Amino acid sequence: MMLNAKKIEEIAKQVTDAIPPSLKNLANDVEDKTKTVLQRKLSQLDVVTREEFDVQTQVLIKTRAKLAELEARLAQLEQDAATE
Repeated sequence: MMLNAKKIEEIAKQVTDAIPPSLKNLANDVEDKTKTVLQRKLSQLDVVTREEFDVQTQVLIKTRAKLAELEARLAQLEQDAATE
């Protein structure tokens, strides 16, 4: 027997409604305090934003391409010098 999404939502609401308010408040307090601690600790880490990461990734891709190009040119120059 498959339950549809509406039936699952009804069951979840019934379970949620059955939880005593004091327990809900305790859960909310724990969640809020956990978020606060996590935000404080994460802000202390030496991390970059996603935008900065993406920019640096593009710079690295271009740098690697340029390095490969220069390595190929150097190899060609060395080969030319060896045949002279």
